[in-house]
Amino acid sequence: MALIWLMLLVSAHLAECVPEKPKRSALNQLTRTLLRKYDCGVRPVHNWTSLTKVYIDLILQSVLDVDGKTQSITTSIWYRQIWTDEFLVWDPEEFDGINEISLSSDAIWIPDVIVSEFVNEGKSAPIPYVYVNSSGSVKNYRPMQVVVACSLEMYAFPFDKQNCSLTFRSWLHSVKEIDLALWRSAEAIANDKREFMNDGEWELLSIPSRYWQIHQDNIEYAHIQFNVLIRRRPLLYVVGLLIPSIFLMLVDVISFYLPLNSGTRIGFKISILLGYTVFRVNMTDELPSSAVSTPLIGVFFAVCMAMLMLSLIKSILVVKLLCHSEKEVKQMSISACLLDKYGSAGHNFSESALTSIKTLDCINPSGDYELEPSLEEDLLSLNEIQEAPSGLEWLLQELAFLRLALSQDDTESSAQDEWLALCSKLDIFLFRFYLFVLVLYAGTLLSLWARWSFA
Repeated sequence: MALIWLMLLVSAHLAECVPEKPKRSALNQLTRTLLRKYDCGVRPVHNWTSLTKVYIDLILQSVLDVDGKTQSITTSIWYRQIWTDEFLVWDPEEFDGINEISLSSDAIWIPDVIVSEFVNEGKSAPIPYVYVNSSGSVKNYRPMQVVVACSLEMYAFPFDKQNCSLTFRSWLHSVKEIDLALWRSAEAIANDKREFMNDGEWELLSIPSRYWQIHQDNIEYAHIQFNVLIRRRPLLYVVGLLIPSIFLMLVDVISFYLPLNSGTRIGFKISILLGYTVFRVNMTDELPSSAVSTPLIGVFFAVCMAMLMLSLIKSILVVKLLCHSEKEVKQMSISACLLDKYGSAGHNFSESALTSIKTLDCINPSGDYELEPSLEEDLLSLNEIQEAPSGLEWLLQELAFLRLALSQDDTESSAQDEWLALCSKLDIFLFRFYLFVLVLYAGTLLSLWARWSFA
């Protein structure tokens, strides 16, 4: 017996030395209690005829990219889902007053609400947890970077506005099982811009929302649509694209004030056209590309290049007419006729006088040219002399010939001046017509851009 009592004392002493096993925390016990018999594949209602209402809220943070070629838009949003899970209800007093806990989103039921326009999932940070309170309300808050399909209208670029929709719906459940609703009022969502990054290229106008049901295969499905209305800030493109193009067009207009006979107008206009072509090629990457319609700014660049071509063609035409007149006057000049018909020194003055008269006919074949009376009398009186001229008579002959040559030079210069004045009038008329077309086109373009910008 003494041995038995000794063994009991030793075992009791050893039992006191072993540390007591700690109890599980209240949070751990609550999590185990909630998820012990939980099935994440079953809609969390006790009565299967009861529907689960999912409240949706959306806050736009930024517009990352707008791609006109693929007709898609990349946005960063803060998405919130709230619903009631009837299987995740507890009494806070039984668990040290815990009112809210976080659970793994893979361990509980999550509604299959998706975005209908969804194209690709962006690089958004995964949030693996949801918040659950003691009444069974589940809050699924997570940031999303989504790429959605959108019918982009690039016609008025860079003064364009875009309306892209984000439509949330349940992929499989009808409205009898899952119904959707807005967590906040539609006015509050539409005017909420506090989280939007307003320093980028796009300006947020509003986010109107609406709820409707669609009938498909005799089943009603709930939809909530958020329309993201954004407007582009055009300052960057106005400074980088429009203003340089306008400057080049103004330089082309000013080049019409270069003289026609200076020979520099055509070369200057070709340099402007070459510079505009280089500018257009370098700015190709800045313009939006669309397979459906051409942006208005693309039409603007094409018409500007066509106007530069028209200006160059007009200048070439006028200069061609001017040079053609000078060539004819040179061919019919007094010197050419004299070299052809008065080349030998043995001819008498009567023949030279007749040759001079024929020269006048060569310059003015129509016969409208009239000699001055004094010059005509001198020629007739000298023509009557039959004998060889003396020294004084030879001097008179030479003076008469010099007078005739100077008169013919004055006539040639006057004809060239008259033709130059005629070409200048034609140039002014074509310039005014070109300027009228340019102003009319610029006014039409500005009115179209203004209508799209302030619509």
